[in-house]
Amino acid sequence: MDLPVMPPVKPMLARSAARIPAGMHYEAKWDGFRAIVFRDGPELEIGSRTTKPLTRYFPELVEGLLDLLPERCVLDGEIVVVRGPRLDFDALLERIHPADSRVRMLAERTPASFVAFDVLALDDASLLDAPLTERRAALTEALRDTRQPLFVAPATDDPATAERWYEQYEGAGLDGIVAKPLDLTYRPDERAMVKVKHERTADCVVAGLRYHKSGPVVGSLLLGLYDGAGRLQHVGVSAAFPMKRRQELIDELTPLILDSADDHPWAEWARAEAHAGRRMPGAPSRWTGGKDLSWVPLRPERVCEVAYDHMQGDRFRHTARFRRWRPDRDPASCGYDQLAEPVRYDLGQVLTPHRPH
Repeated sequence: MDLPVMPPVKPMLARSAARIPAGMHYEAKWDGFRAIVFRDGPELEIGSRTTKPLTRYFPELVEGLLDLLPERCVLDGEIVVVRGPRLDFDALLERIHPADSRVRMLAERTPASFVAFDVLALDDASLLDAPLTERRAALTEALRDTRQPLFVAPATDDPATAERWYEQYEGAGLDGIVAKPLDLTYRPDERAMVKVKHERTADCVVAGLRYHKSGPVVGSLLLGLYDGAGRLQHVGVSAAFPMKRRQELIDELTPLILDSADDHPWAEWARAEAHAGRRMPGAPSRWTGGKDLSWVPLRPERVCEVAYDHMQGDRFRHTARFRRWRPDRDPASCGYDQLAEPVRYDLGQVLTPHRPH
């Protein structure tokens, strides 16, 4: 492979903002695997956000991109799996599997798509120093004829349209808006863009904790919500605390620590076989590797308010953000019924084939 921009390349990143800024280029924020695609004739490589190779996990994507991409190019985009009218991140996670036979089976069962939103190189030219407006024009011209599995991300310069997308697209599984300055050059691994994500709050039961890697202070809080049958389900964690706050939390929660998990609602987590069919905080996975996932059971008596962006099935898609304790809330009242459900939106109205005029 001999391209003007060679792997590995870390993608340009975004910093968070509370509101959609004016006077910029806007795109939807996709909920998938960020990826840089390198194509040089018959050779194609897919690198992850951390530059790890993803190529072997998506054979159907490699085949489709070799058929549709320009002969020599480097593209930035997102790998997604579409199920019905929505993105399905759980199905995408399953695609990362060590067994080649399962990789091939999943490629047929849950085929992936690539949504391109930037171009770093085309033919023999590097576009890293070109302004965004020039790169966008080059991208749409190079990908004039797209179909599954290749799409061009919709974009607009109109803030009102971006606001509408922010509200509508969430129902299709997208999680916000990315805004980019019109003159922005491509800056690998820098937070040069702006992301505006949905944020909601929920009152959750704190039913366990994990210690921080530095010592006996809180690393993360394990959060639960009651389902319709009255079972306390694990929905995620809250983990980002200053060190001083981690010590304060352990002081506050030590009286709730149980000597044993036998009488805890999540007692079955101690049995390895319980992890086979359910997502549990002590379950090993391909993503955690050898990371210590042991947890400390707490009496489920404390309630905290957390902020979250959106749900992935029955749990928080990302780490929730601790806001405050809620001593006024009864833990038994903390159920799924308090969670906001976005209006459904058909992803087919977002991802449409691009045809030459």
